[in-house]
Amino acid sequence: MDAPSVSQQRVTELLVQWSHGDDAALAELTPLVYEELRRVAHHHLSGQRRDYTLQTTALVNEAYLRLADQTNPRWQNRAHFFAVAARAMRQILVSYARSQQAQKRGGGALKIDLDEAALVSPEESKEIVDLHEALETLATLDSRKAQVVELKYFGGLNYDEIAEVLKISRITARRDWEFAKVWLYTELHNAT
Repeated sequence: MDAPSVSQQRVTELLVQWSHGDDAALAELTPLVYEELRRVAHHHLSGQRRDYTLQTTALVNEAYLRLADQTNPRWQNRAHFFAVAARAMRQILVSYARSQQAQKRGGGALKIDLDEAALVSPEESKEIVDLHEALETLATLDSRKAQVVELKYFGGLNYDEIAEVLKISRITARRDWEFAKVWLYTELHNAT
């Protein structure tokens, strides 16, 4: 694994300071992680179909608000922070997709606080919920493989970062990803 850059080291230092209650660290951290969060969100959203209209900015803003709103966060390092951000983005996408599906069926689901332009098409809503449910099933069979998918697919982390978060080797992260992709493909296509 390559040595962390100065900015990566600074992010880790600021996360630790923030964990210890230093609000000034959060102010300095915000511009450093915001662009990285945008990259992560864009990475996830860029692979979607054209009718997928959830905006990167809306997803990042919602995820960042959830992260910044935590009381007494215990960030281990930069990779841990982005792993938590990936989970937050997944939860936001799934909640929004479920809300859209419920509204389509006339249900009384609570509206998610995202911009009006941040809409998910009905087809995309179903795909997001189906993927979430397949990941939940995978997690019951092998939680680490499900975590690898969440970190790579929703978080945009590379194998080195995944290995750091999960405390596994890079090759194990890659093998877990390859296995999980095939398993999810099979699971999702057998469900249709």
